[in-house]
Amino acid sequence: MTTEEKNKKQEKAKKGHFREIAEAVIVALVLAILIRTFFIQAFKIPSGSMEDTLLIGDHIIVSKLSYGLQVPKPAMVKIMGTSVPFLETRLVPAWGSIERGDVAVFRFPGDRSKDYIKRIVGLPGDKVEVRDKKIFVNGEKWDDPYGVNKGGQYGEEVEKNVTFGPYNVPEGTVFAMGDNRDRSYDSRYWGPVPIEDIKGKAIMIYWSWDRDSKWVRFGRIGDIIK
Repeated sequence: MTTEEKNKKQEKAKKGHFREIAEAVIVALVLAILIRTFFIQAFKIPSGSMEDTLLIGDHIIVSKLSYGLQVPKPAMVKIMGTSVPFLETRLVPAWGSIERGDVAVFRFPGDRSKDYIKRIVGLPGDKVEVRDKKIFVNGEKWDDPYGVNKGGQYGEEVEKNVTFGPYNVPEGTVFAMGDNRDRSYDSRYWGPVPIEDIKGKAIMIYWSWDRDSKWVRFGRIGDIIK
């Protein structure tokens, strides 16, 4: 075998090796996108609206199969501040059921490029009311072990932290509130969440970073979200 033939053989083997790597990377990316879109997705908690259930710096896993299928549909999505035609998913309930008390991630009705996380308080057809910072559903006081009142308000509509409603939740939607009742921007301000915009149910904290102490909250890692 001549030197030229050896070089060609080595070059061919090198190209085959690079092709294998590229194929493996592409397959891994496709699988990651499919898993993120249809099965599970990771989120980071950026605000204190869900304290003390979820803290700023908590990283959580959300199950996208808890309520049904996430079906892709054409939509305009924002990429780097620009709206472009793309795909986004819609929840098609197929099994399980959304329950009061579930902690869910959904597209914010006021800006579909943002994801919010809140606790489901009202289901379709429910009458939701807040009296003296206590939640009533269909006229009965709701057992609310996770809600806290730390003082302060969100924005200028102070009265909604103390008294709200009664509000009838429309069909096909849910009413969502943050556990940090006094400091949560939620359905009291911007209305109900379409069920089809729910991305999934929060199930577990897999990492937690305290930015104030600059250290890991080891005690929260692995906590099941209730």
